Amino acid sequence: MNLYAFVLGLIVLTLLTVSLTRVSKVKTRADYLVAGRSLPAFVLIFTLLSSWIGSGSLLAGAENAYRHGFAALWQAAGGWAGLLLIYFIAPRARKFAQYTIPDLLEARYNQTARVLGVIAVLFTYTAITSYQFIGGGDIMHLVFPSLSARHGQEIIAAFVIVFTAIAGMSSVAYMDVAIGLLATFALLAALPVLAHAAGGWHHIAATLPATHFQLLGDFTLLRAFELFLPTCLLMLGNQSMYQKFFSAKTEKDATRAVVGWFIGIVILESVIAALAVVGSALFPAGEVHENPREILAYTALHGLPRLLGAVMVGAIFAKVISTANNYLFSPATNLINDVFVRYLRPDASHRSVLLVSRVLVVFLGLWSLAQSLGTHSVLEKALYAYTIYSAALTPVILAAFFWRRATAAGAVTSIAVGTFVTVLWDTHFIHTHLPPAIAERDAIFPALVGSLLCLGLVSLMTKPPSEAQLAPFAE
Repeated sequence: MNLYAFVLGLIVLTLLTVSLTRVSKVKTRADYLVAGRSLPAFVLIFTLLSSWIGSGSLLAGAENAYRHGFAALWQAAGGWAGLLLIYFIAPRARKFAQYTIPDLLEARYNQTARVLGVIAVLFTYTAITSYQFIGGGDIMHLVFPSLSARHGQEIIAAFVIVFTAIAGMSSVAYMDVAIGLLATFALLAALPVLAHAAGGWHHIAATLPATHFQLLGDFTLLRAFELFLPTCLLMLGNQSMYQKFFSAKTEKDATRAVVGWFIGIVILESVIAALAVVGSALFPAGEVHENPREILAYTALHGLPRLLGAVMVGAIFAKVISTANNYLFSPATNLINDVFVRYLRPDASHRSVLLVSRVLVVFLGLWSLAQSLGTHSVLEKALYAYTIYSAALTPVILAAFFWRRATAAGAVTSIAVGTFVTVLWDTHFIHTHLPPAIAERDAIFPALVGSLLCLGLVSLMTKPPSEAQLAPFAE
């Protein structure tokens, strides 16, 4: 295990070094929150890729593929579909050039939409950060068996809080370049080696159920769309993504980054699913069968040559840290920009803003850690987080750019109903008052339908927005 420990230690030191080297460049709020709007396309591609592919793909997606085969890619394909539309949104987002999604909501709608947006982002992003801590804790436990997964989560939380607090977006973005390159190499190199160890694809196909290689697998079409829709809608409204576009050097850099990002996630998420499928053929029983979210790290430890296995474990570890950095940093920007500066201290100095930003990163990191210690299923937590965001925020964000008739009243009602239905859906009330066939489904369809109906009907019944509100969002 010394080699694996060495690789993890080297990654931590590298990330810390990158963070510290960026500190001297952080002097203003724009430097901390959007990297001084200086990121070129190459850096944007890797920071977008690293922020998207974290425990949701490496743990939840891999667990799904281990159990159900390539049909698990329905979840990933939602993100791919979302990116096709994002290609047209990216230059508009960079042109708008603010700091956060609630900035956008107030400019297009009103202050109430901004406040509700902050609440939805806080619940969604701390939930996403929480299961990154779970993924990091699992890896720490596998590499150091004497260390419990819970203590591993606490150590990962400490790493992430420190890395994120140091230099903000500049730190996050440039760490992601190193992490993205490492993960791409490791995953692509591991797949043919593991497939050969499993006897080749012909033997793998003969070993596993035929459904592992079918379009729907053992899913119903409804279940496939329950995986597809939350991911697609999270991608379309993802604040972390918009914040990266706000950080781009130019509108052209933002558009180019989307193309590279699309190619990267299609390749890497397909490889992750393939690795999990191979892992299910290599390790159909035992410890990993009971805890399949660990399949990628487990196959790296037990199915690869030591050096490549150590690099792959390190890449997964780094990816988890990267995603946690991104999703922890994003809600901190909301609290500093949309609450502290907007309402409490509009005249705050840059020094005060940076200090409070770092304090908020620590607070949100501890809240995320508390959530992680009470979570049992990463997949369920991921779908819950995606659904809150998908139903509450994505419809009003897209309407800001593409539907001139959307009004403030429609947006506020839509955000409130989308959040309320998602949170309510898993309560005892729903399970006792609705038929089991409905109550046991995921919340995405009822929450999204309620949100869209409110946005459309209330907007059509209220006064249209002014041309001044619409101008920043025009092509």
